[in-house]
Amino acid sequence: MSATTPKRIVILGGGFAGLHAALELERLTGRDPSVEVTLVNRENFILFTPMLHEVAASDLDLTHIVNPIRKLLKRVRFFHGQLERLDLAAREVEVSHGAEHHHHVLRYDHLVLALGSVTTFHGLPGLEQRALTMKSLGDAIALRNRLIGNLEEADFECNAAERAPLLTVVVAGGGFAGVETIAAVNDFLREAIHFYPNLNARSLRMVLVHSGPRILPELGDSLGAYAERKLAARGAEILLGRRVAEVTDQGVRLSDGAAIATRTLVWTAGTSVHPLIEALPCARERGRVRVDGFMEVPEWPGVWAVGDCAAIPDAATGSVCPPTAQHALRQGRVVARNIVAALNGGRKQAFRYASLGQLAAIGRRTGVARVLGVQFSGFAAWWMWRTIYLSKLPRFEKKLRVMLDWTLDLVFSKDLVQFMTERSAAPHDGQPAEPADRASEERR
Repeated sequence: MSATTPKRIVILGGGFAGLHAALELERLTGRDPSVEVTLVNRENFILFTPMLHEVAASDLDLTHIVNPIRKLLKRVRFFHGQLERLDLAAREVEVSHGAEHHHHVLRYDHLVLALGSVTTFHGLPGLEQRALTMKSLGDAIALRNRLIGNLEEADFECNAAERAPLLTVVVAGGGFAGVETIAAVNDFLREAIHFYPNLNARSLRMVLVHSGPRILPELGDSLGAYAERKLAARGAEILLGRRVAEVTDQGVRLSDGAAIATRTLVWTAGTSVHPLIEALPCARERGRVRVDGFMEVPEWPGVWAVGDCAAIPDAATGSVCPPTAQHALRQGRVVARNIVAALNGGRKQAFRYASLGQLAAIGRRTGVARVLGVQFSGFAAWWMWRTIYLSKLPRFEKKLRVMLDWTLDLVFSKDLVQFMTERSAAPHDGQPAEPADRASEERR
């Protein structure tokens, strides 16, 4: 490596893969002045997505599952802004920041694509305009606000026909995100409704819609069936073999023609790669960037891809690695070592990882899990879910805060507070300012 011209490494995306690539590069290169690493992310924090549903259900404080990137990285440069353009031929990335979208061009010798995935709505009528999603911290807050706002409105709604949609929640997608969301929301609403004297739990309707024959297909039929039984016993409806076909102001229409009147649809049934990935001049597999076993893009030496946006060959299965957090963080570490090997003329290593297992929380201190081929269900699986994910949460401070939240949750009821970020309205005619009320807008 040259002692005068630093080798520039740019990482796009601060999720599990991108952040762990930056941390590993920081560890490997230390204070080497001949290597310059820059991480670009649109948020200044990393979100621990496995616990997102617990924020929506008021089990955890919203700040406890996010970690400031600047506190995690000591020597890697961090650029907080938006990715605007990628030019692989010119080896440059255009980014912007601030309210005025001030543009910068970052040139690189090595580029790591770790942009993750975005929600896709498959062009279904009304879905994108009316559905809530569960991909970001803002999504979890919006869902919590919607649930509480609906309870407040329903408590004084005299018309039963108008009250029913307020107390009906539909979650589309029977994978991990959908199942954990419906379970958490169901528990939250059934506990919260006791504080509303004009409502009762019999009025609540929780519906999970899944296109397949069994929910949680990644865990197998037996655990999926167990999860269905538990959710049904707690009042949730499981509609299998059906899809959302249309969303209107009145509710949801399913693929079999059935209609569900609701004000709240949570969409967890589709993701696609970042739009800029789709425009890149490189081979793709199901939309994801096709890479070799070292996670390098064959057509573009010096360009690497990891995480949800990459189709990384899995030597064990002959397919591609699944888009899970446990794969992404390990891919980030390995790609960092391969970049350092490329800089120093060393030997790169192929990515190999056999999943240890998968877990899901299904509410009321119950879970399902398959770990090292062994199946668990009930309290043991729930305890394992919390233990494993707590250990993966970055920084001791956040681990301690989450542990305190979980402990206090055993003693106190959940908060019924909406998190509104609007400023107070300006005073008029000498009257004091009143808080801006956006609850009605949240419910539309």
